Amino acid sequence: MSFLHRVCQALTERDVRYALVGGHAVALHGAVRGTVDVDIALAWSRSALQATQRALTDIGLVSRLPISADDVYRFRDEYIANRNLIGWSFYNPRDLTEQVDIVITYDIKGKKVDAINTADGAVRILAREPLIRMKRASGRPQDLEDAAALEKLE
Repeated sequence: MSFLHRVCQALTERDVRYALVGGHAVALHGAVRGTVDVDIALAWSRSALQATQRALTDIGLVSRLPISADDVYRFRDEYIANRNLIGWSFYNPRDLTEQVDIVITYDIKGKKVDAINTADGAVRILAREPLIRMKRASGRPQDLEDAAALEKLE
């Protein structure tokens, strides 16, 4: 089973409402995009962050920062405004290619999320239109390229 599917399965087993939002989501929508890390967004809540932290820990990942789900929930605005933190990162110390970023600047509540069946099982991705809006709003060069690639799929 691929790392992507191990992450998605762990989140599903913990009943986390998540969506892939990075390069994997772009590729699953049909735009060519290479990526290593797994970027996810959550339906924002303390319990979702706690369950996500447990799910990622269960598969051997550790936080890059010495913070907890409760810290991220309580200090989200400060982390974004004063520390330029857009994602809470986890990695596997035994395999540095296994990385997950939880995007803390975006909430999938009320957003359309699609379930995509792959060879290894189902994964959840942010639907194309909200993904394009999210990528455009970030303003980062790679995200703008992703948005343009997704728009060409119409």
